[in-house]
Amino acid sequence: MKKYLIIGGSKGISKEIVKLLTEKGHYCYLISRTAPDFEYNGTHFPLNVLTDDLPTLETLDGIVYGVGTINLKPFNRLSTKDFENDWQVNVMGAVRVIQSYVAQLKNVDQASVVLFSSVAAQQGMPFHASIAAAKGAVDGLVKSLAAEFAPKIRVNAIAPSITDTPLAAGILRSDSIKENMIAKHPLKRILQPIDVAKTAVFLLGEDSNGITGQIFIQDNGLISISN
Repeated sequence: MKKYLIIGGSKGISKEIVKLLTEKGHYCYLISRTAPDFEYNGTHFPLNVLTDDLPTLETLDGIVYGVGTINLKPFNRLSTKDFENDWQVNVMGAVRVIQSYVAQLKNVDQASVVLFSSVAAQQGMPFHASIAAAKGAVDGLVKSLAAEFAPKIRVNAIAPSITDTPLAAGILRSDSIKENMIAKHPLKRILQPIDVAKTAVFLLGEDSNGITGQIFIQDNGLISISN
């Protein structure tokens, strides 16, 4: 049994990650502001990862930083506060968590960190300036930490296209919008949380022991191939 820390583990993709890890017999520490509404093997800490004191954990085999933002506005309507909030949630939260637990990760034979980027950091998209800037920083953080932490800790990120989660509910707010989104993707579907969760669990586990410093684009072909 391995022990994993999942940030934002009560909803969306992180929820599915916790459920998959539980099915595999692992133990999960969850940090989120809302309590999980499902059965899992682990402990929940009702905290704000940006402002509250983080719990003391003795052993960790991996971390998933699953907190993020979706803030889509024309550039001239983005305030300094918008940029600062996206930066804090997506970048500095991850930095704070990793710095807090890097010693625990180094104490195991092979540890793994999984962060989340976005297809918007891989290809230019209108109205994504703030989130693309933050996620671009995540990409840089992944590559830098992968180099610095090798060979003890692997660091990778997943860059999904829009995923049908509570975070994206404001965008996927009607059937017609969902149909338009589906039509834009060559595979004619929208990512589901379980799709991305399976990728994250793969990156945490031994089957990905040869992978570090990578940004995995998971986009139903949106930016990878021509539609």
